[in-house]
Amino acid sequence: MEWNPETLQFLSQCFLHTLSPQPEPRHAAESSLAEAADRPNYGLAVLRLVAEPSVDEQIRQAAAVNFKNHLRTRWVPSNDLNAGPTFSPILDPEKDQIKTLIVSLMLSSSPRIQSQLSEALAVIGKHDFPKSWPTLLPELISNLQKAAQSSDYASINGILGTANSIFKKFRYQYKTNDLLLDLKYCLDNFAAHLLDIFLKTASLIDSTASSPGGGSPATLQPLFESQRLCCRIFYSLNFQELPEFFEDHMKEWMGEFRKYLTTNYPSLESSGDGLALVDQLRAAVCENISLYMEKNEEEFQGYLNDFASAVWSLLTNVSQSSSRDKLAVTAMKFLTTVSTSVHHTLFASEGVIPQICESIVIPNVRLRDEDEELFEMNYIEFIRRDMEGSDLDTRRRIACELLKGIATNYKKKVTDIVSLQIQNLLSSFATNPSANWKDKDCAIYLVVSLATKKAGGTLVSTDLVDVQSFFLSVIVPELQSRDVNGFPMLKAGALKFFTTFRGLIQKPVAFQLFPDLVRFLGAESNVVHSYAASCIEKLLLVKDEGGKARYTSADITPCVPVLMNNLFNSLKFPESEENQYIMKCILRVLAVADISSEIAGPCIAGLTSILNEVCKNPRNPIFNHYLFESVAILIRRACERDASLISAFEGSLFPSLQTILANDVTEFLPYAFQLLAQLVELNKPPISPSYMQIFVLLLSPDSWRRSSNVPALVRLLQAFLQKAPNEVNQEGRLNQVLGIFNMLVSSASSDEQGFYVLNTVIENLEYGVISPYMGNIWNVLFMRLQNNRTVKFQKSLVIFMSLFLIKHGATNLVDTMNAVQDNIFLVILEQFWIPNLKLITGAIELKLTAVASTRLICESPVLLDPAAARLWGKMLDSIVTLLSRPEQDRVEEEPEMPDIAENVGYTATFVKLYNAGKREEDPLTDVKDPKQFLVASLAKLSAHTPGRYPQIINENLEPANQAALLQLCGIYNCQIV
Repeated sequence: MEWNPETLQFLSQCFLHTLSPQPEPRHAAESSLAEAADRPNYGLAVLRLVAEPSVDEQIRQAAAVNFKNHLRTRWVPSNDLNAGPTFSPILDPEKDQIKTLIVSLMLSSSPRIQSQLSEALAVIGKHDFPKSWPTLLPELISNLQKAAQSSDYASINGILGTANSIFKKFRYQYKTNDLLLDLKYCLDNFAAHLLDIFLKTASLIDSTASSPGGGSPATLQPLFESQRLCCRIFYSLNFQELPEFFEDHMKEWMGEFRKYLTTNYPSLESSGDGLALVDQLRAAVCENISLYMEKNEEEFQGYLNDFASAVWSLLTNVSQSSSRDKLAVTAMKFLTTVSTSVHHTLFASEGVIPQICESIVIPNVRLRDEDEELFEMNYIEFIRRDMEGSDLDTRRRIACELLKGIATNYKKKVTDIVSLQIQNLLSSFATNPSANWKDKDCAIYLVVSLATKKAGGTLVSTDLVDVQSFFLSVIVPELQSRDVNGFPMLKAGALKFFTTFRGLIQKPVAFQLFPDLVRFLGAESNVVHSYAASCIEKLLLVKDEGGKARYTSADITPCVPVLMNNLFNSLKFPESEENQYIMKCILRVLAVADISSEIAGPCIAGLTSILNEVCKNPRNPIFNHYLFESVAILIRRACERDASLISAFEGSLFPSLQTILANDVTEFLPYAFQLLAQLVELNKPPISPSYMQIFVLLLSPDSWRRSSNVPALVRLLQAFLQKAPNEVNQEGRLNQVLGIFNMLVSSASSDEQGFYVLNTVIENLEYGVISPYMGNIWNVLFMRLQNNRTVKFQKSLVIFMSLFLIKHGATNLVDTMNAVQDNIFLVILEQFWIPNLKLITGAIELKLTAVASTRLICESPVLLDPAAARLWGKMLDSIVTLLSRPEQDRVEEEPEMPDIAENVGYTATFVKLYNAGKREEDPLTDVKDPKQFLVASLAKLSAHTPGRYPQIINENLEPANQAALLQLCGIYNCQIV
């Protein structure tokens, strides 16, 4: 795309129309730009438009956004075939010109355009900096020096913002030599300039703040933003390890850091967003000193007392406003880090822990108006913050983490103080329950949040209260309240307590409350009915000692009709139509209860009704997964118990599944194929015409284009091969099936799926049916072996050859292979079967390959020929290794790397349905013990030619394997003569 007046006019008009409220011109403009984006130099042309002062600011801003997005998709295009459309990459000459122009243009732009270009620059820097863009840092430093001389903070902050973006990689990438070399380059060139601008700005802040009136907010704002950016860059450059430059200049940095924690700036803090800006700087300082406390404790210890005092003082004065949450959280995190370090003695002085509890912890644990608003207006966000394990830092959680940190070294002090606080809070509630309900909520929250979980288990405990008596006196009255809608936050807290301590609540007590939990599913509050569902779901998972389920089907089946009715009704509440906690509870109940036809009918009707709705717009992947798992477990448990239900289930599900297939609902296709596989397997031959229509669709190459569908399609194809072997051998279908096998086995990312298809063909079709195709099958496998020989493929090949031998005999195996090429069987045996046999894992696979290999050396004329004695011995050596050594001694981790282009995203959208999984079938049910089979077969074989085989064993088996074989002969009372 050439840069000329026509291009300028074309692009200007397009970007103008993209801002149109009318859909027609907007869509036409977007389409024209998408088409133009494939032409060389498009990105450069858009950047020049952004730089054109004669063009309207709005158009230039739209162009800047487009330019940033263009770079995101085309600077280094994705190889992920599932990530959407592929884009032609920007060529190197265009890249070079963009890199030449972008810095100066960014610095000269208005703030809104500057922020877009800064993001675009960060996109380039992520891939090219520093190795492929060595001029970037010198250019940024040169411009920073010029801007500093004139105190041009618009430019200074633009440059620091860019530097912050490109240095962020030092926080998140693994420490490698390459990363450390890049870090050293940045430190050598930028660290001194960073300190210079930081100290210059600090001096300007001091002089401005000390002037009459404390300085104007307009003057102070860019200065504080500059210091915040310097702090974020400090964090990035110090993240991996303490650099020498920063160690040498620690005094300057720490002096300024402390000043920002202890100084108030009234003129700025009282203006608009001024307090937020100052708090952002303080929070950045807290993150920096936490980093030093964690990683550079020894060097930092001289500053620790001052900072601990400053942070403590700061926290006691931080208001409960949500706008100050970030500062409160980072400050408490710093104190938590100190409390678990060797410097915890700072908390040992008399009165310190009570003061922290009263002035920091309790105020931050108490509910605020913002929490109540979130509870009512956005229940998903509330639950995410409130549930243990959320990665969101909230004041409540971090305040409790601070107490836990202090308790690491002062457990009794913390326990005594908090226990007393809990009693005081409950006493306050008792004096006026309606007015003081937040005190009770605070008490419950403290007990739940400070509970300790046993390592590796779900059992929790607490020293703060006696759980049984606290449950009966504090929690049960809330759960037995007749008004499920009264004081909903208190009800939610009580349900959370029940869920947390479910393992400690005795079964008779808990079970007596089960009807109350079912009642709470009808609460109007989304949080309350979600917590009730979660509590029921978690109770059904409780195990007693020995791993036995505490609550069985006999316990819950009597109340299942009411329970399921309430669960489905709760999905009708506004905002809970796709409530994942309720759907997970439905899944758990269906897994535990006895599923009679009276329960199955309404459940399948309810689930298909929901399925029809979510098909219109799949939004919540977790809810959808639990939905499909619920359908799968209902099919499995109900239809296996009562086969008469199959046709009713098909009648309910088929329209929904056909909708998914017909409308190509991408997210649901793998699920639909797995459910269809389940239904096919439940049917008795002959397969109905409706299924045969799906079989025809399944055999179409188009169905296999999306790699995310492949595992589910293979699962469905296996079901058809098992249930309709006769139909497979009609109308050229077997040829199509083998074409699918060929396609799958040719790629390293799907070869395992190809073998699943081939193995199912071998298992379910007669030899007379498959023999005409065997030459082609071996050709495909040998070609793949020659071109791309991975360990995984070789193991799969050994399993396939073993299965073929078991099903159709050693002679057919040898003859069909040798028909492709003379004596190829012995070559494959020596080069692939023998060395890879010891790598086989999995109980069924191990038994299959061991028995097949035993039959091969005991039945195949090729190996019984005296000329093949060495191969016979080596094969036996491999069999004994497989059977006598533990897996970790014979299998190494596979070092091979998958082909990224093929494999990225391969399973990204395929999620296996646990309850629709294919059951592993043992093709050798008549053989119980492969070790016994081996020595019995060898004893029988050697009896025909006494003296021959002991000599071969002595010459070809490793000494350890000779000893292992002798031991096996003794165990099973067999003798090799």
